[in-house]
Amino acid sequence: MTTREPILHPVRISELRPTQMTVGLREVEAKRRLWREKHGVHAQEFLGRHMIPVLKGPKDRFYILDHHHLARALDEEGVEEVLVNVVSDLSSLTRQSFWTVCEHRAWTHPYDAEGVRRSVDDIPKRVADLKDDPYRSLAGELRRAGGFAKEVTPFSEFLWADFLRRRIPRKRVVSAFEAAVVKALDLARSQEANYLPGWCGPIEG
Repeated sequence: MTTREPILHPVRISELRPTQMTVGLREVEAKRRLWREKHGVHAQEFLGRHMIPVLKGPKDRFYILDHHHLARALDEEGVEEVLVNVVSDLSSLTRQSFWTVCEHRAWTHPYDAEGVRRSVDDIPKRVADLKDDPYRSLAGELRRAGGFAKEVTPFSEFLWADFLRRRIPRKRVVSAFEAAVVKALDLARSQEANYLPGWCGPIEG
């Protein structure tokens, strides 16, 4: 059974280990702006409401399950510590067994910024070292624009990012982001995308 054990003492962001290889830096910047809007006690309340879900892994290290973008944003804003919520304690496992469990539970996404599957050994050791995948930013903006519904499927936005990666040139995403969002909205409603989590396209009769 999965346990959830809040850790009441803060954990240093620099000690949190990612379970993915990339983030969308536009997404990170948006969360940085959100953080800057918080002041004093409101900042602490924000951190209290946004505990980072983690796995407790070998050598008692904490591995982030979600909110990689928030962790990176807080790190870039100079926040040193966050509260974490232990979803599962796997600290008794060997490193190899730990990653095997993560793979089978969809708790890791070892794909690089080109969407290529890599070894878990290539996953960065710190959130500060996560690489930018502009298609992840595009997928996040697509969801906010109503292109697809928020889903509980693990790494659902990365699935959408991979779909868009094969259909919109990277140059457009980087240099004409708004135009890329318009194109993404059109693609999201197509039957090509009907296998993706949260698809909201028309049902053909």
